[in-house]
Amino acid sequence: MKYKAVIGLEVHVELKTNSKMFCSCSADYFGQKPNTHTCPVCLGLPGALPVPNKKAIEWCVQIGLALNCNIPLFSKFDRKNYFYPDLPKGYQISQYDKPFCVNGYLTLTSGKKVGVTRVHMEEDTGKLIHEKVSGENVSLIDFNRSGVPLVEIVTEPDFETAEEVKEYLQKLQQIVRYLGVSNADMEKGNMRLEPNISLRLSNQQSAISNQLPPYKVEVKNINSFAFVSKAIDYEIKRQTEILEKGKTPIQETRGFVEKNSSTVSQRVKEEASDYRYFPEPDIPPLRWTKEQIKNLKSQIPELPDKKTQRFEKNHLLPRTDSIILTREKITADYFEEAVKLGKNHDLTPKQIANFIINRKIDITTTLPAELVKEVLNSSKKEEISDAELKKIIKEILEKNPKVAEDYKAGKTSVIQFVIGQVMYIIRKKIDTEVLRKLIMEELK
Repeated sequence: MKYKAVIGLEVHVELKTNSKMFCSCSADYFGQKPNTHTCPVCLGLPGALPVPNKKAIEWCVQIGLALNCNIPLFSKFDRKNYFYPDLPKGYQISQYDKPFCVNGYLTLTSGKKVGVTRVHMEEDTGKLIHEKVSGENVSLIDFNRSGVPLVEIVTEPDFETAEEVKEYLQKLQQIVRYLGVSNADMEKGNMRLEPNISLRLSNQQSAISNQLPPYKVEVKNINSFAFVSKAIDYEIKRQTEILEKGKTPIQETRGFVEKNSSTVSQRVKEEASDYRYFPEPDIPPLRWTKEQIKNLKSQIPELPDKKTQRFEKNHLLPRTDSIILTREKITADYFEEAVKLGKNHDLTPKQIANFIINRKIDITTTLPAELVKEVLNSSKKEEISDAELKKIIKEILEKNPKVAEDYKAGKTSVIQFVIGQVMYIIRKKIDTEVLRKLIMEELK
């Protein structure tokens, strides 16, 4: 490949607090009647003053801690000024130069560490709804989402492939769900993905990787891992064609078109100076103590990677099983509770894991104790005497004389045929290893 992709990510995660970021309106807006979850603060009416949501700020810091970030003891909110119809105040309360979390990382399965530049807090915008009214195409605005707590997680431009991006996003979604701070449901807009993509020559040495390409293209508001991969692949192809003509792609914001997996230009990319950031005058700066940060860190549960490693080490599970069981925290907790109960009946963690994974148990309707009973019942062996088994084996071999001939010729697979025949006749669960030995004795 002549060109190498340089990809960074901006991910927006809506927090599931009860109230919005700067007012007491309900943050549970999805599916609600438009403009019913609003007040003078989130509508940006004159004289209305914001009051920060303490829980949202603490959850933002916990996301940063889970991503190995440093938490500065001084932080502040800023005004990000730009005009969009879904932003009623004409500015967004966000963070600029003093975010809550900085300089973190997330490790991929390859061992590669993706740098997390910052994790900061802001408020979500309203939502535009494009419809036809009285025969005319119009844009309607629903302000229910306006002011919902939104965490932005920004990475370094450390990704080189769509596969790396997808793995990072899956891990990030897992982490915020384990923390219990967001449902991260992309279909509902709880998690929105924005890759920044540019290309440089493949032979450009990593030693001069600070010399990033002189442009970057941001693709906005993608709502699925598959679409992110398609957007990146499309942009790599599009930008390669431009560079091959001796031109430089325009630094711009583009939108993803789902029906043909392409991107379209939306606007020329803004610089930080275009937003005219300045400190939010209505919210005082925030100061943390080290004790407060320590307390927030102590509330973080065991995260997916550590849990996976522990399942492998303590429960002696294969890595693939551990990954499946830790995908969702509710499944991991359910498994561990069943293992605890299963110990009293000499069941191994592997037996319980197999049952959960292979039988696709509905853990919302089956209690761990009920699962243990099912595992025990499925593994129960019914008693049948060796004499009776030998009699059945003899009858089968008499009816199938070729079995003995094939066995003597070295075809040991015929034993499996006899096992199947015996099981069909007796219709009971028995120890197949005992049965195998009896068959071999009879064949000799």
